[in-house]
Amino acid sequence: MNDINALYKLWSEKATADADLVEELKSINGNEDEILDRFYKSLEFGTAGLRGVIGAGTNRMNVYTVNQATQGLADYLNSEFENPSVAIAYDSRIKSDVFARSAASVLAGNGIKVYIYPELVPTPMLSYAVRYYKCSSGIIITASHNPAKYNGYKCYDPNGYQMTDEAAAKTYDFIQNVDMFSGAKTADFDKALADGTIEYISNDVVESFYDEVLKARVNPEVCEKADLSVIYSPLNGTGNKHVRAILDRIGIKDVRVVKEQELPDGNFPTCPFPNPEIKQVFECGIEMTKERKADLLLATDPDCDRVGIAVLDNGEYKLMTGNEVGIMLTEYILSSLKEQGKLPKNPIVVKTIVTSHLVSVIASKYGAETVDLLTGFKYIGELVTKLEKKNETDRFILGMEESYGYLRGAHARDKDAVVASMLICEMAAYYKSKGISLYNQMQNIYKEYGMFLNTLLNFGFEGAAGMQKMSDMMTELRNNPPKTIAGREVVEVSDYKLSTRTDTKSGTVEEIKLPKSNVLAYKLPSGSGVIVRPSGTEPKIKIYITAVASDRASAEAFTNEISCDMEKIMGIK
Repeated sequence: MNDINALYKLWSEKATADADLVEELKSINGNEDEILDRFYKSLEFGTAGLRGVIGAGTNRMNVYTVNQATQGLADYLNSEFENPSVAIAYDSRIKSDVFARSAASVLAGNGIKVYIYPELVPTPMLSYAVRYYKCSSGIIITASHNPAKYNGYKCYDPNGYQMTDEAAAKTYDFIQNVDMFSGAKTADFDKALADGTIEYISNDVVESFYDEVLKARVNPEVCEKADLSVIYSPLNGTGNKHVRAILDRIGIKDVRVVKEQELPDGNFPTCPFPNPEIKQVFECGIEMTKERKADLLLATDPDCDRVGIAVLDNGEYKLMTGNEVGIMLTEYILSSLKEQGKLPKNPIVVKTIVTSHLVSVIASKYGAETVDLLTGFKYIGELVTKLEKKNETDRFILGMEESYGYLRGAHARDKDAVVASMLICEMAAYYKSKGISLYNQMQNIYKEYGMFLNTLLNFGFEGAAGMQKMSDMMTELRNNPPKTIAGREVVEVSDYKLSTRTDTKSGTVEEIKLPKSNVLAYKLPSGSGVIVRPSGTEPKIKIYITAVASDRASAEAFTNEISCDMEKIMGIK
């Protein structure tokens, strides 16, 4: 504890730039557990950025950890680029605007040109701005769909997706050499704004973004005729202005907004977990339907890169999973393009390895190739960039991940809930014009292709002990892979950290040609399987289950068997 108490003492003396930090440090004086939690480690620059609880200490998000990271980024950019520039955006979270201005001031202090949005905007608009201005990097201040106590800081590369592992490692090395309190060079924000080192991003860029989003439509005329009714919630985040603007432009006029969740509020008073995967975030919207029904409930997360929906079926609202929305979009877009004779040669659908295999089954029906990539939308962004360099972006039909992230078009290189909201509403309008609800359309797909039930289990492990437990679990699983799961033989084991895929019957080993990642996958007969990975952004272990069966009841029973067995295998319960 001596080193930690010394750090606490240092912070108590030096961390005076933010009155909230001063008060917090005073309030934990003498509380060893609270001091330990704030100082037992530094926030890691993982997945090209920081994420943590807002507050005082090396293990917290605050102006000092933000400035240290930004100075490291500035040193990296000045070593790699001539006259580097950076675009900055931020969401509605507590202190997001403060951290964004602070980062801009550090970059300006290092002679780096900064383009910053004058107000909060969706994450995909940061990706767009990086490419629009041909920047060397980008910074987005957000913690996506985490609870209110969190904030984060993500870095982007010149292509508009999150920084590659190599660039992130170099940046991290520079960060390590920056003193927390004296190492960051800063400029006065207002003076840098006056001399042009910092520049506000104009509305022309926003309009240009909208123009690109609108190009992703598949049936542009359908929305004006379908009389679709929508209830929309931005979950107190960044989507309010931009999603509504796009829906208005495609002709969807009956859009009601959830008042309690309309305006930016980093406390998320009605949705402590502002995640469109969770039913609770739709409760306020469903309450509105008692006055008047809507065809579709739509919710975007605080930084508007993920979108979830609830759809009307026989008077009740049912949530659709991220996999189901991706499956429906795949069927809708491919079938529409084929019907119109606009399907490009060698079309590509891109998904993550944990996204439903049903996407691949549908894609193959329409002659489209499916590319499976690691979790993390930057890998999808990389693929789009490779296609762009070959002038083949028209081949990119859709990119998706099961955690409610989608992209159509090459305007952004990150998941985009603005374009996804537009396409979901267009799809709903299209099927409504044919007398089919989205829920019924999903059941039609299951009838045609088979029942693929995808389930995600999350297990949280907070604090230092929790991180160690997660590491021990993965090590044990890697060293002693299960031979059976739920009484079914494991026919294939994939270890993405070792880049090996092993056929358990023949013993044949093949190389996985993807970047190394701490992911383990177990294939069961008939297309079922389990994937296990620690989250890259949260203190959680995630277990992805695929149960393939003839009907939903059988698939649910199989899922329960797999869930119980995996918990035993991993020693979770």
